[in-house]
Formats: sequence, structure tokens, C-alpha cells
Amino acid sequence: FFFRGVQKYLRTMSLKSRVGHWLAVRTARREARKAAAGAAHQQRVFEQLVVRGASTHFGRDHGLRAGMTHAEYCAAVPVRDYEQLKPWVDRAVAGESDILWPGDPLYFCKTSGTTSGAKYIPITRDSMPNHLNSARNALLHFIANSGRAQFLDGKMIFLQGSPELQQTAGGTPMGRLSGIVAHHVPAYLQANRLPSFEANCIEPWEAKIDAIVEETKGEDMRLISGIPSWVQNYFERLLEVTGAANVKEVFPNLELFVYGGVAFEPYRERFRKLIGGDVPTVELFPASEGFFAYQDELPSKGLRLNVDEGIFFEFIPASEYFDENPTRLTLTEVEVGVQYALIVTSNAGLWAYDVGDTIKFTSVDPYRLVVTGRIKHFTSAFGEHVIAEEVEGALQDALAAHGGAVAEFHVAPEVNPSEGLPYHEWFVEFTEMPRDPEAFATTVNAGVVERNPYYKDLITGGILRSAELTQVKRGTFNGAMASLGKLGGQNKPPRLANGREFAAALEKSNNA
Repeated sequence: FFFRGVQKYLRTMSLKSRVGHWLAVRTARREARKAAAGAAHQQRVFEQLVVRGASTHFGRDHGLRAGMTHAEYCAAVPVRDYEQLKPWVDRAVAGESDILWPGDPLYFCKTSGTTSGAKYIPITRDSMPNHLNSARNALLHFIANSGRAQFLDGKMIFLQGSPELQQTAGGTPMGRLSGIVAHHVPAYLQANRLPSFEANCIEPWEAKIDAIVEETKGEDMRLISGIPSWVQNYFERLLEVTGAANVKEVFPNLELFVYGGVAFEPYRERFRKLIGGDVPTVELFPASEGFFAYQDELPSKGLRLNVDEGIFFEFIPASEYFDENPTRLTLTEVEVGVQYALIVTSNAGLWAYDVGDTIKFTSVDPYRLVVTGRIKHFTSAFGEHVIAEEVEGALQDALAAHGGAVAEFHVAPEVNPSEGLPYHEWFVEFTEMPRDPEAFATTVNAGVVERNPYYKDLITGGILRSAELTQVKRGTFNGAMASLGKLGGQNKPPRLANGREFAAALEKSNNA
């Protein structure tokens, strides 16, 4: 009876779906074997990296050599952020060879947000497969776990940056990460992939969304992927143009939403209403510096770390991050539930590179993690060091207790109020108002008190007053991002800040 049921199910699938299902099962088994030997794979990756790096200018500057131990590596190569690695990157951008990795980079991924302007993250021939294989493996795990491969027979949309590439001064192609990856999408997916190259190249975000809506509204969309805030923007515009009550009316076969970049929970209720119900989701952990992890289980138990993809991981306990000589742990030394700053050494030519993200392991057999925020995105004007995981959890408490749906939010300190004690100000753009906004704000504050003992001490000690909630009109966050030149693409509004630069942009946008 079981095998007859399997045969009947397979007959409902196209050849492409059946091949996808077969490949998914094989891939899931292979990746499970890798995950079971994660520490051994990491040691092998480390050994390969220092051998290859020894012949580079960076390697000679730092004494990289075969047989180097991790302790020796830590002594020779300090943890650096982009600004500190920039002298070597600048030489590679100018066209010098063998600077950070043997040969020349295949691309430079251009991102924004540093004190000196744009960042140029190298992508090499050795590192490119990591970006491609990880996204593929995430989809194949979904197929293997769910038995659903029919999305391969329909259209797929990837909201991304422009695929148009420029050139560095040294003649290397340069662009946004998602635009670069778009040039390497496998041929078997290209026929079903939207939007068109022309639509993806439109730069003003609002015009790009309009063009994508026009291209997709009559198609059989089955998979949609992108940063939640921009997919939400697309869904809202789609419903405006079509007049449909929900996305399922426009795309009845929508089967999967793939996302990364930010925590999805604050968006979940809004997506449920926009879509007209739940659809399965797959979470990814990609970055310009590498594709670090992806969801491999349904339901998610955390994101499986890519232990064998040319990236060696180190972990600094978040409590030591600002110390002069913080501890640098390898995979064998991490513990479940501890906050770590993520450090990577990779075959892209990044050496003990501070990614800026914080993670927490949910499992060490296999190694799975959740992304908890940005190590430098916090609110700590008074020593409280409130992080993204804490404010996102507090927001979920308030939504569960009082209803409502949130498009975006941002938390900033108000150090010098016109009257009364200082406080945390929450800027919230609601798509649906909670039943009791005042009670909502009270629950948000209580949620942070519960999660952060330093904040609790400041509240109970009369140093801070309870958080205040500032409701902003629809479109305020988009307006603020546009004013900073960061609307759309891979850019994400910051959830937390230690000052009021983004808060000022929000106030200006809200008052416009």
C-alpha cells in the first residue's frame, strides 16, 4: 500500500520535479554525513586555508605556513573588521595579484555602511561555489523534508539588487552580491526565473517594484525569495495593482517563501494576512563575506552551519567582544545558548574577519545556530547593551498579547529629553494597530526588562523611565531609507542604534 501511494504521488510530478526530488534526497544524506563530522571538516578547511594563504602578500606579512596550529594563527593574525583589512583590499581592488588569496578575485561585492564609504568584499573562483551551493542545498533539503518539489514547475522570483556589473580600477567586475549571484543561476532554473534582467536593472526601488509587479501578476508564481521587508513591499504593491484580497488569490500555487537577512518573526503575522494564510518558509544566512548557514529541517531547529564550504569559523563570546584580547573559540569549544560574535577566515581571502553578526547555537550535534543580531547594532547609551534578540522577543510578546501587525521598527535612546528621565524610544510602523497601544508599549518595556538585567536595573533604579512608543505613518521607514540612499536591494533598516542618526531620518520622513 505504501509503495503504491509513493508511485501515485510520483506520477503527479513532472520529470523536473521527480529529478529534483531524487537529487534532494541524495543531497540531504550527503550533507547529513558532513554535519556529523563538522569539527573534522573545520580542521581540514583551516589547514587548507593557511597552506593556500602562505603564498599571498597577506600570508607572508603574517607568517602563514603549513602545519600552523589555531593558537599560532591567533597569535599571528588578529581579528579585523573591514576598516582594518582595507589596506590589503585596496591593493587587490587596484589590480595587484596574490594579495589576500592566490591570483585575482573573480568579483568584488560592493556593499555600503562603513565609516569610509563602500566596502569591497572579494569573491574568488574558490569561494563562488559556496554562495551557489548553499542556496541550492537549502531548497533541496526543503524538498527532501517536505516531499514537495512542484515549485520547480512554476515561476520563481528573487527580489535582489541589480545584476548590472561595473569594474574596479583594476578591471575586476564589481556589483551587489545578489546581482553577482544572478549571473550564476543554473540553466535549469533560468527559464522559470523572474523578474527579467531589464526589470532587475531598474535602480529606483519604487519603479523597480512596479515593473516586477507588472511582470509577475499574471504568472504562476510558486517560490518567492528576498529580504522580508522588501518582499512585504512587493506583496502590498501587488495587491494594490490587482485589487486582490490576498496574494493567494493572485498566486494560488505559491508554495514557498525563502528569506534571510533579518529575523522573520516580527513580519510573520503581516505576511500571514498579506498571503491569505501560511506558506512554508526556508531561512538562509547569506552575507557578502560568505554563505554561512541554512535551514535544513521542517520545522526549523536552527540553521545548519556550512562546515565544509571553504570557511573556517571562530567565535568570540559576546561578553568579551570589546575586550582587548577576547577569547577566540573553534567549533569544538562552543556551547549551546551562548551569544557569540562570528569571525571567519575563508577562501575569498578574508582572514580572521569580523562579520559583525551575533549568533547562538541551538545544537552542537549537528552544529545549528540562530542569528541574534549585529554585534555593533545595540542600544547601550546607559550601559544596558540591549541587543536585537531581546527587542524582537519583547515585540513578539506585545503582538501576542495585544494584536496588531508591524511593518518595521527601530529602537534608539533619548538621552536628553525635554523633560523627565531618559528613555528608549521605539519607532513603530504598524500595518494593523494593536487593540490597546498604551498596553502594547507597557508589554514591550516589560519584555526587555525580563530579558536584559542591566536594563531592568536602570528602570528599577530610576535611571531610565519606561520605553516610549512613537507610531509613525505608513511609508516612513522606506522614506528614511531612501533619504540615506539605502532603499531596496540588500539594505535593511537597523533595528537598534546607539545614537539617533536613523531616528532623525525617521522623524524627518514621518513629518514630510
